[in-house]
Amino acid sequence: MDWLEAMNESIDYMEGHLLDPITPEDVAAHVNISGFYFQNGFKIITGMTIGSYLRNRRLYLAALDVISGNEKIIDLAFKYGYETPESFTKAFSRFHGCPPAQLKKSPSKIQIFQPLLIKISVEGGNNMNYKIEKSEAFKIIGMERIFSYENSYTEIPLFWTEYYTKYSETYNKKLGGSCSIWKYGVCIEDPAMKNQFAYMIAGDYHNEEIPEGLKVVEIPAQTWTKFECKGPLPVSLQSVNTRIFHEWLPGNPKYEIAAGYNIELYTMGDTSSQDYISEIWIPVKEK
Repeated sequence: MDWLEAMNESIDYMEGHLLDPITPEDVAAHVNISGFYFQNGFKIITGMTIGSYLRNRRLYLAALDVISGNEKIIDLAFKYGYETPESFTKAFSRFHGCPPAQLKKSPSKIQIFQPLLIKISVEGGNNMNYKIEKSEAFKIIGMERIFSYENSYTEIPLFWTEYYTKYSETYNKKLGGSCSIWKYGVCIEDPAMKNQFAYMIAGDYHNEEIPEGLKVVEIPAQTWTKFECKGPLPVSLQSVNTRIFHEWLPGNPKYEIAAGYNIELYTMGDTSSQDYISEIWIPVKEK
């Protein structure tokens, strides 16, 4: 199934399981797409995470139940996946701006949240500069941390800041500057990790002794689509990443995403320059 079809099929699936304890991984598996890329693309296209979409839809339906019925709060809480009436009421109040009892008295306060219908319009503009290459397996060395899909957009930049502030100088000395542990930002999806993925700040590994706190990972041989990003960080990366999901994936008749890896490659230079070059690598396979 193509990218746009998968997006809308995922929404249909979520709508049919709003009262079930489904996870973002369940949704990605239903449309047979890597959990990392599916959740990343869903957020880029819709502006929200899958978790947020499910939560908002459930709270909207819960509000309709509050207005039209006489169910107890404890029953509504369990119906819509909350462990306690208190957690349900807190989430309900945050979303609708008032608690259930007040909404029942003033139904006009309801926050409407209807099902999404995704349409992608690909219009003329600048061509994307990319190449498709087969690469042998290679090893990287770096510092790894686990992130959730919900908070990764804010916490990964903090991870980079922490690395440069606390660790960069130490590891450069231990490795003799041969590994360039800043060259890659690598997302590694593990199906065993629910709603989480590993992220590494890394460089090429050349069989050096591995310092404590770092690890080595082998990236398997595969075909990559390598997108050039020209301009200051992080704007250039964000712009190309958005175009990948809005334009390249929906409009590509030959390739689809292959596996749960994503690599950002950084080069030497002034990252605030309009001429700075970085890359986004996505593993692909023929449809």
